[in-house]
Order: sequence, then structure tokens, then C-alpha cells
Amino acid sequence: MSTTHATALESIHLALGARMVPFAGWNMPVQYRGILDEARTVRHKAGMFDLGHMGRLRIRGPQAEAFLQRLQTNDAAAIPPGRIRYAMILDAEGRTQDDILVYRNPRNDGFFLVVNAGNCARDLGILRTLAPDFDVVVEDCTAKLGMIAIQGPLSQQITQRLTDADLASLKYYAWTEAKVCGLPMEISRTGYTGEDGFEVYVPSGHEARVWQAFFDAGAADGLEPIGLGARDTLRHEAGMPLYGHEIDETTNPIEAGLDWAVKMNHDFVGRAALQRVVAAGGTGRRLVGLTSSSKRVPRQGYPLVHGGQKVGHVCSGNISPTLDTNIATAYVRSDLATPGTNLEFLVRDKGEPCTVVQLPFYKRAR
Repeated sequence: MSTTHATALESIHLALGARMVPFAGWNMPVQYRGILDEARTVRHKAGMFDLGHMGRLRIRGPQAEAFLQRLQTNDAAAIPPGRIRYAMILDAEGRTQDDILVYRNPRNDGFFLVVNAGNCARDLGILRTLAPDFDVVVEDCTAKLGMIAIQGPLSQQITQRLTDADLASLKYYAWTEAKVCGLPMEISRTGYTGEDGFEVYVPSGHEARVWQAFFDAGAADGLEPIGLGARDTLRHEAGMPLYGHEIDETTNPIEAGLDWAVKMNHDFVGRAALQRVVAAGGTGRRLVGLTSSSKRVPRQGYPLVHGGQKVGHVCSGNISPTLDTNIATAYVRSDLATPGTNLEFLVRDKGEPCTVVQLPFYKRAR
């Protein structure tokens, strides 16, 4: 019988009236007020997210960098202290086992990884299988650290009230050690919404106090709690992949359009397989965006057809509150991946119109 874990903030979500759902082995808030309203709050003001379900790992030791070069697709040697890179863990066939964030410690004394909740156990297995070949220590600190995010255009002004870090000088995909709510912790300028924002790594036992401090600091600015439903809509609008949807163990980074996070200058697991894919000119399919004015929303798994032939399938589909239309991501045959191509998605064998568009659907003004 599987166990569902609770984050340190579960009782707070229940008190706030959240609708809770099982997600990747955790009991998580899917929504508080309504998904579209919560998504608009993040786009226009600011929202708070409980990320306690994400996996958090520390990598240290004399060969930490060499270990990461073998483990993942991006160039760990090129990450400056205090900076972060997006990457993937692959198998020997180049198939995606997880997408991760790789942080080089601000003091240059090791690395920190944030991995997907549903893949954390598998990732740890992969890391621990590789680790004996290197002088390295892998520590699972998921239980020792909470993780809370604030996202939206007002996130910097709210967060600055609680920290001694100079947030104006903290670049996107950078992190630093700072005091937040008077406690030493780490804070990064990262997120999964397409908006500006921060993720805070909170020592275990202090999550509820820090969560409440943010709401006290942001009450006048309209700060609200945000659930997984709006988070999915926001990341989808921003063209950010979700494991189990756009990427999984049947996809590779080339066809997913994630080759920018693959650096062939080091010998990571799966490199030879990806080199074969590149040499062959791809896999015959590409990940694209779709929009549709149909009354039906394209949903994961719906077949895509062109000229009566099945040419792909939908990975994620949502109503976009920002664009006021239906959006989807999908794998389609490479010759049909050009923006402007008209396709149909099937709902109970009935075709609904959709059009290929460039990803992302939404990009915030800088």
C-alpha cells in the first residue's frame, strides 16, 4: 500500500480551504479559489506556492563537478558560483529520466539539485549507482529543507521586506545565502510560472512561520496562495515542460526542443545516443504549441490528425486565462511542425480545429 506524504504546510492549506489531491506521492493543494483566478493573480500581482514535494539533493566532494558532468546534460564546469542551469538526466538510450535544476553553491563548495517529486527516488538510485566511481557524497536533504516560492510581478518588493539580500542585484537563475525572516537560508531567483519570482529553501520546522511572514508582508499587495492547477496553467503558458507530459522516459531532449540544455562537450550518460539522433536529422517528430478556438479543450493523450491520418498526440492542454484561448503542447510529425499548420484533435472521434504555433505561448515583458 503506497503512503501519501504531507508537506510541513498541509494543515495551513486545509485551514485555507484548499482542495487537496494526491500528486507524485504527496498530498498537495490543487486549488484554493479557482485555477483561472489564481493564475491571473500570479500574472498581475503575486502568488505563494508550497514546493515541499520537490526533491532537494546536495552533492559535495572533490569530484562533485566530474560526477555531475557524467550525470546530466548541461556543462556543470561552466556554471559560475551562485548560478543555476536547467538540465536533464538521461538513460543510455538518450531517453529522459528527469529534468532538473543544477545549482553551484555560492561559496563554490559543491552543488545542489532540485528534482521532480515523482522521480526523486529513481533519481537518487541513478545518483547512488554512479557515485562509487567518484570521490563524492550525495545527500538527500528533502526532509531537512522546506521549499516555498513566490511568483509574480510584485514578488521582489514583497520578498525584499523579509530579507537582507539585495534582490535587485540577484540575477535570474542565480541564488545566494541570506537571512529571510531573520533565519539563515538560501534564496534563488527561479520559478515555474514564466513570471519573476523567488524560491526559498527553509530549514525544517520553520516553514509555517516563513509562509505566514510572506502573507503578512504581502497582504496589501494582494498576495494569495496558489495551487498546482494554476501552476500547471502558468508553466504551460510559459512553454515550460512538465515531466509526464512533454517529457518522459519515451522522449529525448532533441525532439522536445530542449537541445539548448544539452552540451556535447562532456561525456554524460546518453550522449552517444543523442549524437546518433542528431546525425539522423531527428526522430521524425517535434514538440510544438497548438491553439484552438474550439469549445473543447485539447487534453493529454488526444490524437492529432491531418488529412485523415494520425500525426501525433497532445501532451498538455489548458484554457489560457492570459491569452483567453485554448492552448496545448503536442508531438507532431516533423513535416507538420511549422507554425501556421492546421490540424485537428479528436474528441470521441470528432475532429476539432487547432493550429501549430511557436512556443512559448506567453513571455513576460522584461
